[in-house]
Amino acid sequence: MKFPESWLRQHVKTTATRDELAATLTAIGLEVEEMTVLGDAMDGVVVTRIVECAKHPEADKLQVCQVDAGNGSILQIVCGAPNARPGLLAPLATIGTKVGDLTIKAAKLRGVESNGMLCSAKELGIDADASGLLELPADAPVGAPLADYLGLPDASIELKLTPNRADCFGVHGIAFDVAAASGSTVEPLGALPMPALHDAVLPVELNAGADAPRFVGRVIEGVDATVATPIWMAERLRRSGVRPVSLLVDVTQYVMLELGQPMHAYDRDLLKGPLGVRHARDGESLALLNGDEATLDPQFLVITDADRVVGLAGIMGGDDTKVSSATRNIFLEAAHFAPSAIIGRSRKLGLHTDAAHRFERGVDPELPRIAIERATRLVVEIAGGAPGPVIEAVLPQHLPRPQAIRLRRARLARVLGTQVADAEVSRILNALGLAVEATAEGWSVTPPARRFDLAIEEDLIEEIARIHGYDAIPATLPGGATRLVSPSETCSSEHDARRQLVARDYLEAINYAFVDADLLAMWQLADGGVALANPLSAELGVMRTRLLPGLVAALGRNAARQQTRVRLFELGKTFAASDDAPVETRRIAAVACGDATGEQWGAGARKLDFHDLKGDLDSLAALSGAVLEYRASVQPFAHPGRCADVLRDGACIGWIGQLHPRLQQALDVDAEVFGFEVALDALLARPLPRARALSKYPSVRRDLAFVVPESVTWDAMRATAGQAAGPALRELRLFDRYAGRGVETGFKSLAMALILQDETRTLTDRDVEAVVAGVVAALEQHHGATIRR
Repeated sequence: MKFPESWLRQHVKTTATRDELAATLTAIGLEVEEMTVLGDAMDGVVVTRIVECAKHPEADKLQVCQVDAGNGSILQIVCGAPNARPGLLAPLATIGTKVGDLTIKAAKLRGVESNGMLCSAKELGIDADASGLLELPADAPVGAPLADYLGLPDASIELKLTPNRADCFGVHGIAFDVAAASGSTVEPLGALPMPALHDAVLPVELNAGADAPRFVGRVIEGVDATVATPIWMAERLRRSGVRPVSLLVDVTQYVMLELGQPMHAYDRDLLKGPLGVRHARDGESLALLNGDEATLDPQFLVITDADRVVGLAGIMGGDDTKVSSATRNIFLEAAHFAPSAIIGRSRKLGLHTDAAHRFERGVDPELPRIAIERATRLVVEIAGGAPGPVIEAVLPQHLPRPQAIRLRRARLARVLGTQVADAEVSRILNALGLAVEATAEGWSVTPPARRFDLAIEEDLIEEIARIHGYDAIPATLPGGATRLVSPSETCSSEHDARRQLVARDYLEAINYAFVDADLLAMWQLADGGVALANPLSAELGVMRTRLLPGLVAALGRNAARQQTRVRLFELGKTFAASDDAPVETRRIAAVACGDATGEQWGAGARKLDFHDLKGDLDSLAALSGAVLEYRASVQPFAHPGRCADVLRDGACIGWIGQLHPRLQQALDVDAEVFGFEVALDALLARPLPRARALSKYPSVRRDLAFVVPESVTWDAMRATAGQAAGPALRELRLFDRYAGRGVETGFKSLAMALILQDETRTLTDRDVEAVVAGVVAALEQHHGATIRR
């Protein structure tokens, strides 16, 4: 939320300095992310009118301007701005004025004298626009100090709001918190009802149930849409990060920034009526104000005119009924839409609008009528016109009703660890706009409709704490005995797992346990997802069912910033729905892309492949002594033929492989991405360590190469050979795979090493040959293997 300091001070009177105000906002939980001082030290900058312009004799892009600075004399200024022209009112920095690091002096530019500088908004430090001179309204007083005319100096404050503070998406809402923290009161809002001067109305029909329970509108006839937006309004919009467009559009933007209620203005003469709110039908389309064509489905709410779609509810209006300079009659609309009906809809169309941003987080259902009255007064006072009666369609059964919350004095003291005076508690709650009634145990508090975040006693305690001041709450150490827990010997440490992956050149990532439902759907991992009843935002609406989607998203963000080799891992919980509480599973995942090793002089570059990731996973399994098996996998998000299910003791514990190219393309990741994800507890479980004596007798190695059909897997051959070799087998290694010349098409050669050893004696050649013969016979019988000659 971005707004000018002067606007906030209009809503709440406070003697705090600018820095003190910023510190107060941050201290009460409305973090000031950025504060930009505007128009500081503008002495000597005045409003001037360009009387005449002539081409510079020695420069094509320069003009010699004669300007009236209001002191009875004409000054000559050399200017290179493309919009310099006779009659234009613009800022003039007179001689001796300091603009940025430059002190203005009389000078000659290409041989022509210049006695000052005509300025752009960026040069004055009041806006980012450097495309030309700052154009001032025609009624700006020539010769007047620019700072006085623009209401400077000022500051643009940007707050980093948490998703639960939707009430602070309007300056008026922020004022309540500032008033509570500073001991002041919020100034009355200029939204007194305006009487109807005619009886023109447009009927409204609500056909979306709980998704759209309130719609308020008003016809205003005879407005002059050509009137320029007043400088005070235009400047407040600019300092809030909004470009002024035209008066009627600017009024709706102004009211939204002031109250937090999105609005829309229609050209009344382009509407037939009645207006309605309903869900879109499959295939319906709408030409939006930004020029896009939106194709809709029943997930979208739409505003209709005689059943014709004219607006995308809660997101953006339609192009066909927009106001223009030719508009004479308007219809103002302010409605309440349920957050669940708006969440994610704008992103589905590739849009991000201020209206959707607010409706997704929740807008006060009582605001629409107040916003209509406020906008009506602004339009009539600036552009004239006659307002009609306010019309309202409402479904009261679907509107949220604030409930009284019990706040106990003893509970407050116990949670905060300190006593807060009853009078201070009542003052804070009243200043925040809450209805407070004293009870024997404490207070009964009813929050206003705008405070969706207040539902339980702890919410009120938090309000008291942040306004009373966290610094005023004494810091105390917790008491009680500390119980030491010894690690289990039946499980390797997760810290060892972290260290192992760090040693293998991975960096640990920490992602939210909440993800976007659309992301899980893209991975086809949405089944069993646990939806949140009150998500922090639309992008964090579902508990993650796997770690990989969030981890790959983090990899993609790094890859998009020229990181060609990325290796990340994460330990965390995943969640799956069940009949009772959601099931939590500890998992470990890793993703990687780019080269197998960092750039170096000693070896050439080689792209990462499946076996590199398999080696990393096997190194993790070695922590617990586990032997993993890999079997071909069929996962919808995986590359066919380059992935496998991970098994331990015959049970599937995870997955490893490369992402499907189509998924990578959808995620906008250019590099080939490999990864694995396994259940952490199953991976780290280990039997109790048992000491045993090492054999005093030497081992014997025999190498065998078999030709087998391509369909035969190494896992199957290893199991058969191990069973056939018996207790003498200490280790079985695969050290070569070959297919090509000398091997029949459809077959492959696998070379293995048998490591044999006995604990009681030295094995003889006869013993070894017997084991080898048994292995050869078993492989030939079960897999059609033949010794390669």
